[in-house]
Amino acid sequence: DARVGSVALRQCGGYVIALGTRFAFLDWDTQVVTTILELEQDKPNNRFNDGKVDPKGRFFAGTMAEETGQGVRARQQGALYTLFPDHSVIKQLDHLDISNGLDWSLDHRTFYHIDSLAYAVRSFSYDVCTGKIACPKLVYHLEKEEQMPDGMCIDAEGKLWVACIDGGRVIRIDPETGKRIQTVMLPTSRITSCCFGGKDYSEMYVTSAYDGLDETTLAKEPHAGEIFKITGLGVKGIPQNFYAA
Repeated sequence: DARVGSVALRQCGGYVIALGTRFAFLDWDTQVVTTILELEQDKPNNRFNDGKVDPKGRFFAGTMAEETGQGVRARQQGALYTLFPDHSVIKQLDHLDISNGLDWSLDHRTFYHIDSLAYAVRSFSYDVCTGKIACPKLVYHLEKEEQMPDGMCIDAEGKLWVACIDGGRVIRIDPETGKRIQTVMLPTSRITSCCFGGKDYSEMYVTSAYDGLDETTLAKEPHAGEIFKITGLGVKGIPQNFYAA
């Protein structure tokens, strides 16, 4: 009955999901969805987008406004929330356009976040004890040909990988220097997210979209909407965190 923004694993089995504008649990076997909390009921055009579990088992997920017409979107209607294991929720950021890609540094002292229409990756100080974020800083502003940042993940060397929607690529960024250090081109333009997987996390899985492409473009990009696997990157990812409830 609503669009699924993001999904994460639970320690006790099943999934925690951001669905429409609510947090919920999903039991895969029974297909039962149990609502935890409904948010932003005053913004009927909003929905959850990307989300991920932090190192202490809290689920971070952010919202965005849907387009009301081709290229028409209400600005700064999104927010970033944290769902704690006790089911309480706090708002971490407000006035976002499209809350997107997020991850944490290997030492758990920094939180990384993308607001897509800012075309930038930002870092925040992160308190692993409380889950609070503060002190935003610009890490990287995307180049024109890279287009818009979407999903993001971190590798075992602490570098960030960013999916570039309409840019047909994933890029690797060094958050310490703010420099792009690697680009991997893909066979379709709307690249939406990336994560590491496989037995030793040495494979990267990349999602793409076909919505927003006209028939002419779709004819040129027959792989639009497919999931890709990239091997031979020479770097591994790290395991995902489980929601602690």
